[in-house]
Amino acid sequence: MSSQGNSGAMLTTLKRIVQEMNRIPALDTALFRLASQVKQTLKVDSCSIYLADYDAQVFTLKATDGLHPDAVELVRIGFSEGLIGLVGQREEPLNIVNAHSHPRFKHYPEVKEESYNAFLGTPIIHQRKVLGVITLQQSEMRRFSEDEEAFLVTLAAQLALEITNADIRGALNNTSSVEAIVQQKNVRGIAGSPGLAIGFGFSPDKSINLKNYVIKRTRSPSQEIQRYRSGVEITRQHVDSLSLRLDDGIPDDVKSIFQLYHQLLDANSLGREVEEKIREGWDAGSSLKMVVDSYAARFQAMEDPYMQERAIDIVDLSDRILVNILSEANGQKVEEKRPTRDSILVAEEVSATMLAEFPRETLKGIISIRGSNNSHAAILARAMGVPAVMGCQNVSPSLLEGKEILLDGYAGEVIVSPERNIKAEFSQLIEEESAITERIDAEAGQPCESVDGCRMELYINAGLSADVEANADFIGSGIGLYRTEIPFMLRERFPSEQEQVALYRQVLESAPNLPITMRTLDVGGDKVLASSSLREANPFMGLRAIRYCLRNENVFRSQLKAILRASAFGQVRLMYPLVTSVEELLHANHLLDECKNELESQNVNFDSELPVGVMIETPSAAAICDLLAKHCSFFSIGTNDLVQYMLAVDRINNDIAYLYEPCHPAVLRALQRVIQVAKEKGVSVGVCGEIAGDPTFLPVLIGMGVEELSVAPPLIPEVKYVLSRTSTKDSAILLDEVFSCDQSNEVHACLKAFLRSTMASDD
Repeated sequence: MSSQGNSGAMLTTLKRIVQEMNRIPALDTALFRLASQVKQTLKVDSCSIYLADYDAQVFTLKATDGLHPDAVELVRIGFSEGLIGLVGQREEPLNIVNAHSHPRFKHYPEVKEESYNAFLGTPIIHQRKVLGVITLQQSEMRRFSEDEEAFLVTLAAQLALEITNADIRGALNNTSSVEAIVQQKNVRGIAGSPGLAIGFGFSPDKSINLKNYVIKRTRSPSQEIQRYRSGVEITRQHVDSLSLRLDDGIPDDVKSIFQLYHQLLDANSLGREVEEKIREGWDAGSSLKMVVDSYAARFQAMEDPYMQERAIDIVDLSDRILVNILSEANGQKVEEKRPTRDSILVAEEVSATMLAEFPRETLKGIISIRGSNNSHAAILARAMGVPAVMGCQNVSPSLLEGKEILLDGYAGEVIVSPERNIKAEFSQLIEEESAITERIDAEAGQPCESVDGCRMELYINAGLSADVEANADFIGSGIGLYRTEIPFMLRERFPSEQEQVALYRQVLESAPNLPITMRTLDVGGDKVLASSSLREANPFMGLRAIRYCLRNENVFRSQLKAILRASAFGQVRLMYPLVTSVEELLHANHLLDECKNELESQNVNFDSELPVGVMIETPSAAAICDLLAKHCSFFSIGTNDLVQYMLAVDRINNDIAYLYEPCHPAVLRALQRVIQVAKEKGVSVGVCGEIAGDPTFLPVLIGMGVEELSVAPPLIPEVKYVLSRTSTKDSAILLDEVFSCDQSNEVHACLKAFLRSTMASDD
């Protein structure tokens, strides 16, 4: 058999072994089965698995087929001892013809390995942490083949996930006896909505769902069509009532999430296809299942995270329709499970409707096993001020049901069944957070300036509902980032020029004396137009933002003219996103000039001198900011994308989320260069993105000379509070300390220490 054929066969075998292991609930049993399967598959003399014990700093033999079985759990090899320790230290495979001759070889008489010579060991690593080592041994003196090594490396990667999942499952299921030791377990996810919460896990009853529905035929298509239509109508009424239940403080455009549900309930959407299936002889539930499965599969197959999240909405809505179909058929109403105490809502995929119908008086936090911070649930949670953690992929709702949970929406961390002292500390943090919030709110009306009188222009980010945001009690110096793409994303078609003018005018008239920075259409990446059929392998590096606009000049011209026409009603600043070259900036400015000339010829009023700026959010823009400064009047540093592109880290990928680090020295140096160049060239510069609203980061920005920030409205009081206790002199000293750091963790330590000392005066 060819090497390619061997590889294919091994991968098939590997898949089978992993699937079999997944079906075994006990990890120890699964590891023994795995060792036997690998030994048999590769026809070696021994396969063994060692797991790391970081408390004791040893690798413990957990399973083997080939070594002496009595050695299991007894043999403990130090992290720096023997060949096992060497594999762990090197974090890479070790392939040796004769293990006994290796200088790191150490004899352990208990394992009875005297007859083995050839050795292949591979580390088991998850998120940069060595969890263990898996080994192959052979009496024959030989070097294991590339296929064998590749097989073991691939298996180790799969095994790492299984060990992590089993570790968590074991800790969460440790309720077999009263005497069982309570194990606290930390579960990591993605920060979906900031805040701290304590409550008991509560998982809504989703026993009736399309996934489990058994497909059936019908002899009464007309009756099934009527049942389907009735189920849809009941669901429509329920969605309407849920929309009305949301707090008045929820922005209108956030509430418009429910407009998507109405679109899906429209007969021209799902309905037509479902009824066609019914006419083919399937019952209502089966027809709904077949159509929805097809839709959901298409969405889930898309690379774009935003579009993947739409599958959640389709499935959730359809499950609700199914419940109402079955209720209609059986003449019985399904009794809903209700929480009776402070609860953390836990579900495989938290939907907007699920969140809306949960009693607000008991809702303390949200955990979504799947999902991202772009999901509708995360958007709603932030609007409602409810802490949320998304993407906790190593657990299931059933394991969290009824468990006491500490939820950290800032760090994306969940602590299950906490120890008494941990809970006490967390409760103290919540009290401190509440006390700080009270002090911050009390000073909300104070000027936005430092201890030594340095004023900071504080703008808000808007766009989900700028009219609501702009009418808030405090909006700072204006709107530093108005996201114009939202109306485009919520429609099945592009809004007309006149529709855009009306929208932009409304925003400007809500804050008539304040500058409004309107960012031109920023789609692509994680923001997808409903009307777009574009599918890209790597959307963050593809046709997005200014690239999209310059490719689709008709769309761009329409927006530019709309913004120009609206500028007659307020103070507009125009900003281009994701500029990477001078050519792009000049091309955009050329189109802007053409739009101005067209409006002038039509005697349309507009601000002919409106300032034009660019977002600095790519390494190339940061590198050529001196060249860009010749052709614009202001910079806005978009830190979210800048960090992502500087570090080559997908900021919404949970597997590498730990690498997304705003405190990385490369990011800090890029920020400082852009700010310095802007001041030298006479170009105003501000910062938007998460860094701008981070109180810990604020002193660094002050030290760099930033005088403009654009943040989410709820963060304004906190930013002002920290600024009022910070001096420019101390910030300059901090900046020197930060730039002396080689690593991100050192920067974090500096920033936290500075903030503690600054806030000490309040204690």
